[in-house]
Amino acid sequence: MPRGKTTAKATGKPARQLLFSEALRQQKHSSAEDSPPLPCTTWQTTQGATMDRILQEISAVSRKLEGMDNAMVALTAETRYMRLEIAGFQSQISGLDQRVATVETQVASWTDRNLELSHLRSKLADLADRSRRNNVCLLGFPEGVEGADIFSYLRDILPKLMDITFDPPLEFQRAHRLGPRRQDGNGRPVQL
Repeated sequence: MPRGKTTAKATGKPARQLLFSEALRQQKHSSAEDSPPLPCTTWQTTQGATMDRILQEISAVSRKLEGMDNAMVALTAETRYMRLEIAGFQSQISGLDQRVATVETQVASWTDRNLELSHLRSKLADLADRSRRNNVCLLGFPEGVEGADIFSYLRDILPKLMDITFDPPLEFQRAHRLGPRRQDGNGRPVQL
């Protein structure tokens, strides 16, 4: 290899350090060729040691900068990966939001249907009870003859009218008048 040309692969040193070292060598050679060698003094020795120390520190800083550069590349890649993951999570969350909204709508309609269903069940039970009853409609009794207690009046009058004795006595589920009581000023029912 010609003199003055070194590569980072050959020495294992970073390119910046090699360039700086090469520049110092060339400066020493050019100054040595121009003037006769001076006797080595303490000052020159100290200056050379200081320059070596500076070169070592620059080399250390260069290594640290390369490490930081590698770390930044890794952080950039990791940040991109995290952005992609976050975008995926956002799309999943928006899909879940839509599904929850659909379920809430269905639950609200089911609640309304449940109320309607319970109302219809009570109506059906009432109609079934009415169809099982043995309804008897008695007509022709004078207005107000039953008095205050219609059940006791019917328990007394029905066995007499039918000429039957009931054992056990009759039981009534319900008893009521058909229509309101109508009276004129004399206490008589009004004719319609």
